[in-house]
Amino acid sequence: AQNRLAQNQNCIRLALGRVSEVPLKANGIRDHYFFDAAPRCLQHKAMDLIESAGLFIYPLLLCSFVAMMITLERCIALRPSRVIPRAMLEAFIRGDVSELESCHRSVSGRIIYFFREREPDMEALKAFARLEVSRMERGLFLLEVVIGAAPLIGLLGTVTGLTQVFSGFSIESGLAEPVVFVQGIALALNTTILGLIIAIPSLLAHAYLLRRVESLAARISVGVECLSKQPTLRD
Repeated sequence: AQNRLAQNQNCIRLALGRVSEVPLKANGIRDHYFFDAAPRCLQHKAMDLIESAGLFIYPLLLCSFVAMMITLERCIALRPSRVIPRAMLEAFIRGDVSELESCHRSVSGRIIYFFREREPDMEALKAFARLEVSRMERGLFLLEVVIGAAPLIGLLGTVTGLTQVFSGFSIESGLAEPVVFVQGIALALNTTILGLIIAIPSLLAHAYLLRRVESLAARISVGVECLSKQPTLRD
């Protein structure tokens, strides 16, 4: 029983970040339970963080799911092979597109197909290229929504938690009920933490994907300029 109590105390010290207080064994190495307890303590802290968020955890989880799905889908869709393969880019730079295959598997392939089938003028070709670039940005606005909504949901949780804290004060004694006080403070802090945990990676993903679209759009513009100089393009 004493050994189990000591292990629980070590777990509490680990959860509080007081690693130096975990006792050393005779050989100068910390108890192996210290290493075994680390994943369990982190798991318990994560579960407490989620449970203390109350009803706000559901919109926050929805924001997290949307951000992850959009990021994963756009990372797959914006691969060079799906937009403008290296062989096509090199052919555009050389100005030789006669042997390029027009297909629907890539953005540049669809532009070449439109060019060969419709024989458009310069403005029509550029308009079609802009349409394809706008399709590359599909879903990014949802990341912007998550970036703005997640911290606001956390802020709403903070206000709600503080409201619970102040509403729990007794008029007679002027003191707050301990349970209501602890739950209100936990709700106020944890919803803010979760909102920022979701918003910050979403902001990084949005910046990366937006920069990726701009880079690929610049490569597509090279192809459009090359196609505009081809003899099949109508004046």
